[in-house]
Amino acid sequence: MPKSIQELREQRTKAAKACRELLDKHPGDQWGDAQQKEYDNLVGNIDNYDAEIKRHETLMDREAEEAHRIEDRANRDGISTDEASHLKQKEQKIFRNWMRNGVDGLDAEERQHVQQLRQQMMQNAMSTGTGSEGGYLAPDQFSSELLQALKAFGGMREVSNVIQTASGVAISWPTTDATTEEGEIVGENQQVSTGETSFGTLPHNTYKFSSKSIAIPFELLQDSEIDIEAYIRELLNQRLGRITNRMFTVGTGVGQPHGILTGSQSGKIAPTGQVSAITYDDLVDTEHSVDPAYRMATCRWMFHDHTLRDLKKLKDADDRPIWVPGVATKEPDTLAGYGYAINQHMPKLGAGNKPLLFGDFQKYIIRDVMQIQLFRMTDSKYTEKGQVGFLAFMRAGGRLMDVGGAVKHFQCAAS
Repeated sequence: MPKSIQELREQRTKAAKACRELLDKHPGDQWGDAQQKEYDNLVGNIDNYDAEIKRHETLMDREAEEAHRIEDRANRDGISTDEASHLKQKEQKIFRNWMRNGVDGLDAEERQHVQQLRQQMMQNAMSTGTGSEGGYLAPDQFSSELLQALKAFGGMREVSNVIQTASGVAISWPTTDATTEEGEIVGENQQVSTGETSFGTLPHNTYKFSSKSIAIPFELLQDSEIDIEAYIRELLNQRLGRITNRMFTVGTGVGQPHGILTGSQSGKIAPTGQVSAITYDDLVDTEHSVDPAYRMATCRWMFHDHTLRDLKKLKDADDRPIWVPGVATKEPDTLAGYGYAINQHMPKLGAGNKPLLFGDFQKYIIRDVMQIQLFRMTDSKYTEKGQVGFLAFMRAGGRLMDVGGAVKHFQCAAS
């Protein structure tokens, strides 16, 4: 029988408390093979609960987001939520009809509605309309759901500061070094010194990302049982999610975003011979390489899932695991006292690699342009194979907007 999210949360909390009690009751030499086996079993159960809870939460978040979009539409257009919901459903129907049948498949009323929305877009920078060559500036809901889905893909959107802009023009972003700011003591009737903050700027550019063409068989488009909108959105999410997360992680900044790893500063380099391991001391040294001015609640680790597997085996000076599960459902699992994010585009342990980041990831700014363009292609390249092609473009950028060392990396030895 399926479990409710509340039951799952209660069972996870119970397992996490048992894990912490096990650690507390067996310090130092009291930790043996039996305790390690029990600990491993509890950790496995917690991982399973987390995965199932995440599935429930994702669905609940999407339902809440949809209700919020309807309310925003009602407030923006001065209509009731029922009218806004009706318009949303109408536009979804038109969009899906266009996906299945193209512009020729729209009736006169649907074309008129799209034309009205296109005019609104031109006047108000909205995101729904049709292009002159078959392009479709995707409806608000499609764009929002795609961008929301990208958040769960890869790790960077989960921890970064994500903003949305109407256009993709370059922005000069102000920067300062938070570690050097300081006030002063002044005597009675003495004039204060000038202490203007020294601001610099870094350019924040956006880049055009393509999903690459997606070929959909005629049969799939004609099957009314298939949610073609959700199917195509999922394909776009996978492709755009992977490329953007990779660029936000390891992008060089030359014709592509500046990745977080590229923009990070060195926290610690492992000694010669340590090419595929991280020690407890390495974590401590990397943590303290970041100035306390940045070591706030938003600080965390970032690494590949394979690295987490190795880190879970690390022990402290008393030979106890340093990975600790969060007890409360919303309380994060911790490593050496800090939460962490899994990013599959982070390098794995290896000679010269930088497999570990630590710091304030809110200093990394991801910028989305709220306009996703979708093309439907029916040329001979696809028709001869019984297919219709779809291609999406989006604009986004990312950069670590800090000059004071908010994020540091640990680097394995070269040899």
